[in-house]
Amino acid sequence: MLERLVDKVLGLPAAEVPKPVVTRDLVIPMPDGVRLLADRYRPPGTEPLPVVLVRSPYGRRGPMGALFGATFARRGFQVVVQSVRGTFGSGGEFRAFRQEKEDGLATAAWLREQPWCDGRLAMAGASYLGHTQWAVAPYLDPPLEAMCLGVTASEFTTAFYPGGVMALDNMLSWSAQIGRQEERFAAVPNPVRIKRTRRAMSHLPLRSADVAAIGKRVPFLADVTTHAESPEDWAETDHSGRLAELTTPTSMVTGWYDLFLARQLTDFKALQAAGARTRLTIGPWKHGEPASFRPMLADQASWLAAHLLDDRAQLHRPPVRVFLQQAATWLDFEQWPPAESKPKTFYLQPVGGLADDEPGDTAPDRFTYDPADPTPTVGGPMLSGEAKQHDNRSVEARADVLVYTRPPLARDLDVIGEVSATIHVRTSTPHADVFVRLCDVDPKGVSLNVCDGVLRVPGADGVKAVEVVLDPTAYRFRRGHRLRVHVSGGAFPRFARNHGTGDPTADAVATVPCHFEVFHDPEHPSGVTLAVFG
Repeated sequence: MLERLVDKVLGLPAAEVPKPVVTRDLVIPMPDGVRLLADRYRPPGTEPLPVVLVRSPYGRRGPMGALFGATFARRGFQVVVQSVRGTFGSGGEFRAFRQEKEDGLATAAWLREQPWCDGRLAMAGASYLGHTQWAVAPYLDPPLEAMCLGVTASEFTTAFYPGGVMALDNMLSWSAQIGRQEERFAAVPNPVRIKRTRRAMSHLPLRSADVAAIGKRVPFLADVTTHAESPEDWAETDHSGRLAELTTPTSMVTGWYDLFLARQLTDFKALQAAGARTRLTIGPWKHGEPASFRPMLADQASWLAAHLLDDRAQLHRPPVRVFLQQAATWLDFEQWPPAESKPKTFYLQPVGGLADDEPGDTAPDRFTYDPADPTPTVGGPMLSGEAKQHDNRSVEARADVLVYTRPPLARDLDVIGEVSATIHVRTSTPHADVFVRLCDVDPKGVSLNVCDGVLRVPGADGVKAVEVVLDPTAYRFRRGHRLRVHVSGGAFPRFARNHGTGDPTADAVATVPCHFEVFHDPEHPSGVTLAVFG
């Protein structure tokens, strides 16, 4: 009865096999002598079978076992859910992202030697569980039969430091989560702990923000803060260089407010360009949103069925399926971005205007960014706090935010594809960031964020053309609504503040205000470029 209820909640078809047989605490040896633990789920009956491998830092029981173990096994798959090194009973030390290639390859080799495995392997999972797939798939011979990639990417460094700026909110939130995840009652929501973690985002220096948040050190936070100025030190965790060689069929699910969205779409484009079999689904979700579980698990179950059980019924759909926000409809395309989308630039104008035409000869706009009172942000692709869309009027009212607004639209405007901005700026210090956000303003004045991006400005004198890449989107700006663009010097605590001193992110404490000039004239046509559909 409970299993049928789970299937109903997840929107999956009724299970076709009896209750799976579960073998707990399989011991899988690593080359260095460390032993990792795993649970095996299989349908009762004939062996050997292919194996779906799920490698997780979040435990192999509870939600991980229920969602990926029991649910898939009830559909005829043999599943092995493994706790990665240093987590939930597995030996060794957990060094996030840095250990998964060697351990994953050793696990795959061990599985193929077992009499109950027929030699075929696939992988499934989401987020970090997707990283563990990318850490194995490009290097495995023979290759995986299938990959099921939920809200993940072939490299995470661009999500750690988008535009060269540390994603503080996401990095500290995840550090706090993994730092206490094995404590008693850690899975129970605790408002006091949540408040303490959010307060710790203002703690300086950032290298000790983990202690401020949860009272102890978390190695990942030390890694991610220490290497903020040297992202190349994460090169061993970047598997994007092997995309063109990957032959494994891949299915991807992500959301418009997911922190890995941009990189996952880059992966999809590279695979499609290389001729690989791949498909993509993008919904109106943030990372880990419960509403995304049903479509993601259904997607992964159908992909596994096609490539392990030869049930190809659900393969007959276009490669790209996206949800058009504010239109409440799904659209199918042959590629991303869709061929029907064309770039159109809207230019910043004097007195806060935004127009189709390039500006005339006007003076620059000015504001001062003070890292001691950093420009706040609401909404966006965050793990915690006010994620997705929120009213931005309180931020827009600040003196350190420039706002440019277009007149009301005469008809609906669909934007489907990639978004970018070119902002011509001059700064009083060589250490500055530029944050650009696109908003949708309704007739009542409510200003909802759609997508945004940040860039650390190269330290050079004079006026600089700053090219900011915003997150992709599929969004309908309705008739009577207005497009709005924000320009500011930061978005805290979404991104770590730029102290204006050049001190390393991990150690910076002192602050220096930065004076900005934003130019919009014939020689410096600042604007935002949207992918207009149709």
